[in-house]
Amino acid sequence: MKKLKYGIIIEAALLLAVVGIIVLGGNKSEGIRQFMKETFLPRFLTTEGGTEKKYIKWVDFDVCSEAMVKACDLDINSHSENVKLNWIQLLAYLGTRYGGDFSRYKEKDLTSLADKLKSGETTMEVVTKDMKYYTYYLEAYTAVLGGLVGEYEIEAAKEDKPEEKVWVKKYGLKAYLPLAKYFPYSDYDDFGVSRTYGYKRRHLGHDMMGQVGTPVIAVESGYVEALGWNRYGGWRIGIRSFDGKRYYYYAHLRKNYPYNKELAVGSIVQAGDVIGYLGRTGYSNTENVNNIDTPHLHFGLQLIFDESQKEGSNEIWVDCYDIVKFLYHNRSEAAKVTDSKEWKRIYNIKDPAVEEFKKNKGDTNIVPHNTDEDTGDSIEGTGEQGR
Repeated sequence: MKKLKYGIIIEAALLLAVVGIIVLGGNKSEGIRQFMKETFLPRFLTTEGGTEKKYIKWVDFDVCSEAMVKACDLDINSHSENVKLNWIQLLAYLGTRYGGDFSRYKEKDLTSLADKLKSGETTMEVVTKDMKYYTYYLEAYTAVLGGLVGEYEIEAAKEDKPEEKVWVKKYGLKAYLPLAKYFPYSDYDDFGVSRTYGYKRRHLGHDMMGQVGTPVIAVESGYVEALGWNRYGGWRIGIRSFDGKRYYYYAHLRKNYPYNKELAVGSIVQAGDVIGYLGRTGYSNTENVNNIDTPHLHFGLQLIFDESQKEGSNEIWVDCYDIVKFLYHNRSEAAKVTDSKEWKRIYNIKDPAVEEFKKNKGDTNIVPHNTDEDTGDSIEGTGEQGR
């Protein structure tokens, strides 16, 4: 047991040293990336009883939007063919080949692999059997992107009677941009920049600047795990994916009317639903205060491979900039509800994942998720963190 403790202390010291180097020298260093890959990819934790518990402790998701779009298209286009391609497997292959660094991405690397698979020349099992870290990248990328593509039904306007709707079965991207269609916004890659309110920390989310009242959209179907005020994030919503791997965090919502009034902790939402409204609340111990200078949505994505990572120093937050660029290809259209402050989606969706969750896990005891935006430091023992 002493050896285990010493090992944990040494590993923590090494990790702190690497983080310091990244902060000072930039996180794109090939040497640092290789060190992290060799040292921290697949991790094993040993409990007091000596039982091994394996889960991923670190993910650097660097997949560019261009690769996601192309891989997704290959997956969708092959759905009715004999050889069906899996977009996450394709990306995991490239991630392994590039050492996780998608600045090396070339579309021909992806199309060449897809052509070989479709022609029957090889299979994913054969092409990846000697790739040491393929299983890691597959699990990590599945945690980030799982559930975003699949079968679903959605309402559509009739061609001959646009005022009427019909249900259409589809296979494709069933995740949405976090802001409603036709509402303008601006953004840039601000992941990791410094924040100083309360204490110095890194920004572990993605800010989308827009107009106060812009409808905020559920990216993926899931259940509400956090709802309420936090002194950093202001009015915020946290939604957990049904597989438990993704926690979507939407913060700085509108003063006085931040949420869809029907929501509560435990509520099930479908991808594309209006869940709240963009604002500038936060940075105050007092509820319902606008202390954010620029109205924006803080959008965060946390990965959870083990419940011990839910809150605290072991949290994993990923850079959402390229994910948002990818999701721009699918925006949910909303309309204002007459004589109210609410907006509702125009075209409803039937996500099979919802019925599956209700059937198998509908009686799950949902523990509220107190985590906020961007650091593992807990505040007054509550696990609350923030921007």
